[in-house]
Amino acid sequence: MSNKNASGIITINPLGFPWPVSDPFLFCAYHEDDYPKGNTDFAVTESLIGRNIGSDFVKQNGYRMYHGKTVPGFPAHPHCGFETVTIVEKGFVDHSDSLGASARYGLGDVQWLTTGSGIMHAEMFPLLDSENRNQFELFQIWLNLPAKSKQVPANFAMFWANEIANFTIGTASKLKLTTGSIGQYQASIAPPSDSWAADPENDVVIAMITLEEGDTFVLPKANKNDSNRTIYFYEGSQLQVDETLITRHSSIQLDSSYDVTLTAKVGQVKVLLLQGQAIKEPVAQHGPFVMNTQEELVEMVQLYQQTQYGGWSWGRLDPVHGAEKKRFAKSKDGLSIPK
Repeated sequence: MSNKNASGIITINPLGFPWPVSDPFLFCAYHEDDYPKGNTDFAVTESLIGRNIGSDFVKQNGYRMYHGKTVPGFPAHPHCGFETVTIVEKGFVDHSDSLGASARYGLGDVQWLTTGSGIMHAEMFPLLDSENRNQFELFQIWLNLPAKSKQVPANFAMFWANEIANFTIGTASKLKLTTGSIGQYQASIAPPSDSWAADPENDVVIAMITLEEGDTFVLPKANKNDSNRTIYFYEGSQLQVDETLITRHSSIQLDSSYDVTLTAKVGQVKVLLLQGQAIKEPVAQHGPFVMNTQEELVEMVQLYQQTQYGGWSWGRLDPVHGAEKKRFAKSKDGLSIPK
């Protein structure tokens, strides 16, 4: 269907925290923080007086601690029944989990974690620069798992920045395609085999579009006309979507059966795209536990209380992985995951 005489926009809503999502997605959070220089423990050097330490989600002096007490981030916590796709554009994340696996990733890397039958992990944001401020930017997207995959073994895959498909669009603009396809553009890395995104029929796309001033990109209609499609205008001052000028950061739900024209009117504009076929199954959720029924949910919470999904062997709930600015990943068997 052509959008020559009609707009592909369904709704426009201002961005808050977290960002609104549609099936098959469960959650999307954007973290942008300007941390001070770090100390020898890779922790904040400034006073934290006046913050709600342990649950600091209000930005003060340019940053938040989240659930971290000295190093910002998210100490050990459980997940089950879905996937997290974590995109780190600036800074680093130190991952440790109850399977014994670990990683440090950032600077454009993506971690795709299938939580399946249950996992505990920590996501800490070490402040590795002791002389300058530590810029940090992260997106975390929760992608649901269908019932048939909710009990698969937990595991993660690394999509290293140099392996992710990046394309030049327009004159000098960029498309970063983590998964799926957009018209002629195809992601370079297959998602985990148990993921809803693994089947091309599910039309899952996770992409980032950076438009330089004056550039235009025609976002072609989705492969499936009934896929849920949302773009998130999160950086820049003016984005034009078809004939509609948007001047505040917004989520824009699109009709996936239309081509949609995106134009950066003033300065650079950045957009996140989430798209996919709905799973269309019941969702029973209690925080980081996601199942299909309340009975299943109770069982998984009880299993976590009894086993901690494998137990925690890291000595502390907020481990970090040393001073070297080196990205790495090790499997539960201690084997290095190549990059």
